[in-house]
Amino acid sequence: MIETNVDAMRPYKTLLRYAVMIFLAYIFAFPLLFMVMSSFKTENAMFADMYSLRAVLPVGDLMLDNYQNVFRKSNIELFFFNSVIITTLNVLLGLIVNSMAAFSMARLKWKGQEFVLIAIVSLLIVPFEAIAIPLLMLVAKLPWIAFEGGELVVQSSWLNTLHVQIIPGIANAFQIFLFYQFFRDIPKDFDEAAAIDGASPLRTFWSLIVPMSGPVFATATILAFLANWNNYLWPILTTQSESARPIMVGIQMFFSNNTDWGEIMAYSTLTTIPVFIVFIAFQKKFVASLAGTGIKG
Repeated sequence: MIETNVDAMRPYKTLLRYAVMIFLAYIFAFPLLFMVMSSFKTENAMFADMYSLRAVLPVGDLMLDNYQNVFRKSNIELFFFNSVIITTLNVLLGLIVNSMAAFSMARLKWKGQEFVLIAIVSLLIVPFEAIAIPLLMLVAKLPWIAFEGGELVVQSSWLNTLHVQIIPGIANAFQIFLFYQFFRDIPKDFDEAAAIDGASPLRTFWSLIVPMSGPVFATATILAFLANWNNYLWPILTTQSESARPIMVGIQMFFSNNTDWGEIMAYSTLTTIPVFIVFIAFQKKFVASLAGTGIKG
């Protein structure tokens, strides 16, 4: 058989394609690899290796001193714990509230449904910065019942608390719309069959719709986790005490009081570990949801 020119060029095209992908992967991964490798080096070694491949390779005198200094100089354990509590509760409560709101609009019929949907979609174009100050003025005057010394006390404000960083972010217009898009594509035959069997709308939601919606729940989990874990503006506005501040405010405080770039890289590396864990755990369902909801990169 005579090999055609197209067949002869195929290996070269494949090689070129892989070369381009490797180059792009290196470009995107370089800042992350540089951060991780620099966290194990002294500041002088980091700057000396910056303009060579040594910057992203585990070569030279690697050490853990930067990480030890981070724990010694900062309150990172407290900030990390606060971020875990804030992010976990916000994600879990948000998934419940927003998915149920989307279910009511995508699967049920009630008066004013279209108006509510339009209002939610309209909220997508309003940046958080536009409502941050009015929201801050509101929570500054809201009372709260809390336990202090084993007794119930009424606090005059939500400021300097963890719940001020949780409750305002539970209901999310984008997350509701994401669930709505997914739920409306599920055939209504399932709802009708469940109704014939005597299932209530709530039972239909929990027993039927939720198990079928793993990809969109994974996507919402990842996006909500990233938004809450990386949140900086709202915590810096509502907290002045270290006891309630999350890790992103903590890294800014550490940076303002510290000039050693190796230690700053170590702190930054520690903050990214949970993000990688969550993304790796949900990546397959995340990709499936992007294909199912029509979101394109």
